[in-house]
Amino acid sequence: MDFDLSPEQEQIRKLARDFADREIAPGARERDRSETFPSEVLAKMAPLGLLGGPVPEQYGGIGLDYVSHALVTEEIGRADSSVRTTLSVQISLVELTVLRFGTEAQKRDFLPRLCRGEIIGCFGLTEPEVGSDATKLRATARRDGTDWIIRGRKTWISNGSVSKLALVFANADPSKGHKGITAFLIDRQKSPYGSQPLHHKLGLRSSDSSELILDDVRVSGESVLGEIGDGFKIAMTALDAGRYSVAAGAVGVAQACIDASVTYATQRKAFGKPIAGHQLVQELIADMVVETEAARLLVWRAGDLKNKGRPNTRETSLAKLYASEAAQRAADGAIQIHGGYGFSDEFPVERYWRDARVNRLYEGTTQIQKLIIGRFATGIDAIG
Repeated sequence: MDFDLSPEQEQIRKLARDFADREIAPGARERDRSETFPSEVLAKMAPLGLLGGPVPEQYGGIGLDYVSHALVTEEIGRADSSVRTTLSVQISLVELTVLRFGTEAQKRDFLPRLCRGEIIGCFGLTEPEVGSDATKLRATARRDGTDWIIRGRKTWISNGSVSKLALVFANADPSKGHKGITAFLIDRQKSPYGSQPLHHKLGLRSSDSSELILDDVRVSGESVLGEIGDGFKIAMTALDAGRYSVAAGAVGVAQACIDASVTYATQRKAFGKPIAGHQLVQELIADMVVETEAARLLVWRAGDLKNKGRPNTRETSLAKLYASEAAQRAADGAIQIHGGYGFSDEFPVERYWRDARVNRLYEGTTQIQKLIIGRFATGIDAIG
């Protein structure tokens, strides 16, 4: 792996950074306060290719490599984790899954519209009674002639209420357990499904989190993604991609904490000098810097493996685990440096802390990542 970014990677990083500073960060606090979905931001991202970065040009993307994709995701996450969440679902969970498992017709139908932002996608896996153990899905899909009838509930679905395309997982043959789980692409215009927004969240307040209501939704046989019974495999592959973007976004949050802390600590004075001149404040900042650099390199290593087409589940879990925990510690340290002001949304660090918390939960909790890493280390599956 080359630790020097290529000129093209530096260019896309600068593009994303400039856009984030100009178009995303200034409105982040107000969107957070009002729980406003960032539709206007997404509309401005699409013409720059930022809604379809790693998707090949033939399907409407700009064909970024995976390290470049991480650079973009980090910069967006540095400015606003809510926008980054929306982006991660759109690209990593939906677009890349359709790209890998879709038919040519499905790819040509959905990918260009997703990349242009004409439709927003969501990923319907989690259910009210099913979280980490995705083998126990209760949503069902039954045949009706050449069609399928999908019934069930999904919850904590990012982009759920604003979506026009839902990648939904349902069991087509419960007698086979998780081997009956099948993936479906539901075009909301052709097969309407219901949704209910979830409000009063701790963080990510301007992203959309919703319940999906699937009351006998009829879809055609062409809506199946991949093969019947391959849904669990497809979901796990998608989560690998999702974990990668979560890790990159967490690095962005951690970097934002460093930036805010350095700015505040060099301006705020106590005991006759800027608080940055006090050793314990420098220790807090140094810890952030070390952990953020380590997290970034773990992300880049996973991206390098992805670029080479090599297995990367272990490395992606390592990056997701470490980056999400490091971001939380960085946000906590940033609040400590800001003192009482850090407890108010007058400064962004309290939002960083709230937003960082979910990184340890979605796309596989910290504990699930440890089980994955432990399985690779021991060869023993602790889940069952």
